[in-house]
Amino acid sequence: MFRCNVCGSTKKKEDFVTEIFNIDGKPVMVENIPATICDRCGEETFSRETTERIRRMVHGEAKPKRSVSMDIFAYA
Repeated sequence: MFRCNVCGSTKKKEDFVTEIFNIDGKPVMVENIPATICDRCGEETFSRETTERIRRMVHGEAKPKRSVSMDIFAYA
């Protein structure tokens, strides 16, 4: 049974999400990740298999679908 690690809710939905990971100081976006999402607080969790596949992808086992340039601002 699902129980959210953040708020304790047992209500969830399955969906696809996009996440940005910081890999060796570089932002890397992964799209269409299957996730379980808490209906109450929105916390996203991934299965162990999904997490391992993402790890392998971003560390060189896959080629990026596309690349983009990004402006970075510092809020001071």
